[in-house]
Amino acid sequence: MNDELLIGVLALQGDVEENIKAATYALAEMNQKGKVISVRYPDEIMKIDGLIIPGGESTVMGLLIAIKDGLLDSINKVLQKRLPIMGTCAGMIVLAKQSYDRVVGNKKQLLLGALDIEIERNSFGRQYDSFESNLEISGIENDFRGIFIRAPSVISAGPQVQILSKFDGKIVAVQQENIIGTSFHPELSGDNRMHKLFIELISKWKKQIINNENFKK
Repeated sequence: MNDELLIGVLALQGDVEENIKAATYALAEMNQKGKVISVRYPDEIMKIDGLIIPGGESTVMGLLIAIKDGLLDSINKVLQKRLPIMGTCAGMIVLAKQSYDRVVGNKKQLLLGALDIEIERNSFGRQYDSFESNLEISGIENDFRGIFIRAPSVISAGPQVQILSKFDGKIVAVQQENIIGTSFHPELSGDNRMHKLFIELISKWKKQIINNENFKK
């Protein structure tokens, strides 16, 4: 096992290419060896060092995860290994334990339950209510331009969840161990610092894996 990172973007639906581009630029800016690829099959999921679940439509994304043979099982397996994962907007919803829509109420959709959070979908309004705003984010110096498109918010979080950012009193970014979730779309901002933060998590996780394997030898 070498120190080169292989990052996968779940390519079922949503901002796949935008995340590939942002993560690729982030690797280059960090002088970190690595590659970013699209993944959609179980064998691909099992080979990566970190997974990005992109923004898109969470109900559709959950349905596709559920119906693709072996995909849900492979994602659950890498979650058990504490694989670093970042979910943006719809991706954060899919990672949550509970989710409901502020208009239609409880949504029956597949959720991975990896983040101990409850999500309110469309928390800032529908598509025409999309907006941008500067955010203070823990671990990132200077403001980050958050792009909110039919964005959710976190309305409750468990004790192991670290709140990274709030906007207008609502939680819009969280971290729980190796998992990051954002209400906004960092892949659309032209600012790669959220992806760099995620890559740092991946690098630390992989070094731990390498050290453990060397210790066993």
